[in-house]
Amino acid sequence: MLDQQFRDLMAGVCAPVTVVTTTDEHGPHGATVSSLASLSLRPALLSIALDRRSTLLRRIEQSGRFAVNILASAQDEVAMTFASRGEDRFAGTNWSLAQGLPRLDQIAGWAACEVWQRVEAGDHLLLIGLVTHAASTQRAPLVYGYRTFGTHSRFAARPRTPIVDGITACSY
Repeated sequence: MLDQQFRDLMAGVCAPVTVVTTTDEHGPHGATVSSLASLSLRPALLSIALDRRSTLLRRIEQSGRFAVNILASAQDEVAMTFASRGEDRFAGTNWSLAQGLPRLDQIAGWAACEVWQRVEAGDHLLLIGLVTHAASTQRAPLVYGYRTFGTHSRFAARPRTPIVDGITACSY
């Protein structure tokens, strides 16, 4: 009973949709992950959580590196492709190597990470990544909430005043 109540609770929490990738002698590997969180600015740290049974987790632990591809709002098909099992997820996806890690095309953001710390967390393993490279665009991100894909409403339509202007306005 609590399992389902917890699932329903967390379904209402919007999460960024990412494809976490790594590479080894067998080629690129990746999976859809919605457990991305920022942890620290100095040093730049982020976290992801992967199921302990994940083959991607084993490959990341062997390589010691991973990339986080933050999907753009129109990339729900990419999210579904990388959430599926048993197929070459990269076959129909445009990507390239960046910093030696798979980087998908047309994404909203990207980070290359070295595994900094592992944290036991129930049926998942929390990986804390030291960000070694990062890039972002002004594409609206894909989010997942209430078991459906979407994006922040009006993200693309809303004029964005630089935060520095807002801070300056508040100082008068």
